[in-house]
Amino acid sequence: MLGLLVLFAVIHSGGAALRTEAEKRIGARAWRLLFAAASIPSAVVVIGYFLAHRYDGLRLWNLQGTPGIVPVIWVLTAISFLFLYPATYNLLEIPAVLKPQVRMYATGIIRISRHPQAIGQVLWCFSHALWIGSSFMLVTCIGLIGHHLFAIWHGDRRLRQRFGTAFDELLANTSVLPFLAVLDGRQPLIWSEFLRPAQLGIAIAVGVFWWAHRWIPIGTTVFLHSRLESLLG
Repeated sequence: MLGLLVLFAVIHSGGAALRTEAEKRIGARAWRLLFAAASIPSAVVVIGYFLAHRYDGLRLWNLQGTPGIVPVIWVLTAISFLFLYPATYNLLEIPAVLKPQVRMYATGIIRISRHPQAIGQVLWCFSHALWIGSSFMLVTCIGLIGHHLFAIWHGDRRLRQRFGTAFDELLANTSVLPFLAVLDGRQPLIWSEFLRPAQLGIAIAVGVFWWAHRWIPIGTTVFLHSRLESLLG
């Protein structure tokens, strides 16, 4: 699992590091398509492997029968999705329908945390580790959180290189830790900025995932079995 996570991190963060030079050579749309063609399949492999092996290893704790644990897990997961997926990019830029651009945001979720995806990943890891309790899950969390801690440094570095003093101003007025910049007066919370279609999409996605969770083990087994058959001919 660590090997797959490292491979994904190299593809994803490495691709982000190459973006500026690559866009100069082949254009923003071509680079986005190439980047997506490498990143998305590698993410699917990581997710599929995780789903198939999440209970492997030692069972370090088992809280699944604890009263109230199910709503706690779902609330934490829903909050993690609110950080992970109110994307700081236009979704139409992923398939290059719109020309991909590097933007610097200072509104919405960025007022709460400058790196919402990292915060969302930590919350997701915590909630799923609490539920699953296996050593495999623990190793997965270490790998995922490690990658996102690197991404915090890497993302800030790339934005400073591109935007210079404008990013330094953003850095001074935001925080990585949720609500820290709000609590110390550097940022106001403007709730109207959170009324976006993306938030409704996230709420729908949470509901779909809740409904589909019962089918995940079966679907994962069928998918991996079909992949194995294709590899063996």
